Amino acid sequence: MAPKVSPSCRLVFCLLISAAVLRPGLAWYTVNSAYGDTIVMPCRLDVPQNLMFGKWKYEKPDGSPVFIAFRSSTKKSVQYDDVPEYKDRLSLSENYTLSINNAKISDEKRFVCMLVTEDNVFEAPTLVKVFKQPSKPEIVNKAPYLETEQLKKLGDCISRDSYPDGNITWYRNGKVLQPLVGEVDILFKKEVDPVTQLYTMTSSLEYKTTKADIQMPFTCSVTYYGPSGQKTIHSEQTVFDIYYPTEQVTIQVLPPKNAIKEGDNITLQCLGNGNPPPEEFMFYLPGQPEGIRSSNTYTLTDVRRNATGDYKCSLIDKKSMIASTTITVHYLDLSLNPSGEVTKQIGDALPVSCTISASRNATVVWMKDNIRLRSSPSFSSLHYQDAGNYVCETALQEVEGLKKRESLTLIVEGKPQIKMTKKTDPSGLSKTIICHVEGFPKPAIQWTITGSGSVINQTEESPYINGRYYSKIIISPEENVTLTCAAENQLERTVNSLNVSANENREKVNDQAKLIVGIVVGLLLAALVAGVVYWLYMKKSKTASKHVNKDLGNMEENKKLEENNHKTEA
Repeated sequence: MAPKVSPSCRLVFCLLISAAVLRPGLAWYTVNSAYGDTIVMPCRLDVPQNLMFGKWKYEKPDGSPVFIAFRSSTKKSVQYDDVPEYKDRLSLSENYTLSINNAKISDEKRFVCMLVTEDNVFEAPTLVKVFKQPSKPEIVNKAPYLETEQLKKLGDCISRDSYPDGNITWYRNGKVLQPLVGEVDILFKKEVDPVTQLYTMTSSLEYKTTKADIQMPFTCSVTYYGPSGQKTIHSEQTVFDIYYPTEQVTIQVLPPKNAIKEGDNITLQCLGNGNPPPEEFMFYLPGQPEGIRSSNTYTLTDVRRNATGDYKCSLIDKKSMIASTTITVHYLDLSLNPSGEVTKQIGDALPVSCTISASRNATVVWMKDNIRLRSSPSFSSLHYQDAGNYVCETALQEVEGLKKRESLTLIVEGKPQIKMTKKTDPSGLSKTIICHVEGFPKPAIQWTITGSGSVINQTEESPYINGRYYSKIIISPEENVTLTCAAENQLERTVNSLNVSANENREKVNDQAKLIVGIVVGLLLAALVAGVVYWLYMKKSKTASKHVNKDLGNMEENKKLEENNHKTEA
């Protein structure tokens, strides 16, 4: 039972200083609120019928009360006490629910709802908890690089403005990093802002790096408590540049080629597998015991075949760490004998040789006037058709661009040679005289006719091929004539003649006439014989007809006599 208050103490002050009565069975009540949100605290008391007013207070750490809001049940008026930290932040509803906007960490207190009657004061306490989600953690003060086998600070993971404070965890490739002496060292600290009372958490990580950490992501997270329980926020991944010493060097040729030939420019590149990679090396060339100090490249220009050999490079400060490569400079030489322009006489012999010297087997191709030959040319006795432009070409198929070629222009000269032929037309009225000429340079042909005769047609010259051509003339001589063919070039003039007889034409014409007369006479005699035979045939046919008729008449008379005899006998 609630204690009674004497009538002399009916003033409000007396009521408030009297002992408060908690409603039986009323448990402690907690309200969780997010930082910056509105805190809503219901009174949790049944409003009595004789209620005079309701009032809210909070308790200081020493237990003393601070009144903040008052509401009369009769006048329906609300009054807020002059408490600076709650000015313009409070709202008390008709059912005595208290709301505090813009929740702060300082609002985390024990608040009490008081309902006052004439006889009693009833109280219902509420505990307010305020939570602030921390900022997303980030890795700052990151090391520009890490060195293998050295314990070095990797960076700081920072998460700000948290309430209550949280915990920070480090991860390597998604796995939690635990402190380990000499390999993993984690230092955690937290700071609170005196104004906002928010926490800032910082975790520093020292880590001993190995080559296995190359491209490995590092992250951190913050774990905190919110209104709905425990939560975790992760940072972005960070990959660190890992420094490690060079353990091996390699040498290569740039640009990469299947084969190197004379005249090429080549660049040697030496690389170390450390990070950062070495910037200077020693290069060793074939036949040169002293090395050449250079950057990671060394260039040789217009290389010759004597550049073939082993090339090496090493570190400046560790010459025992060395790499080597073998370079072969391919070459190709071609010698054609004879070459250039060569003039020979027809019938001469001409040995030709194409000699190849190369770093490996080479293919050889012969061409004549852009036509490929099946074999190399050999001339034991030159002919005019042997003249032309010869090319010996060779190449190394495995070496791009390595080709050589030499040419021979062969000229075959000869004095003019003449051969004359005669051909008689089937009619016998004309003859064709042909002058065949052979020689080089091309001989000029000239005709001369001695005697009288009719020239029917002088033809065009035939094409000049392989040192040969001809000219022909058609003639019908009235008497015996002589035809002379002259051929001349820079070497000599040659003349040849041919006699043509007119009698041959006449005799042949007479013979033809006689043949025609004989044929005509023969035809006439044949016609005469055919006529006589026909006349005899016709005459014989008429005689045979008379005998036939006479025989037929006798047969009829005999038939009639026989008929008459039969009648008489009857």
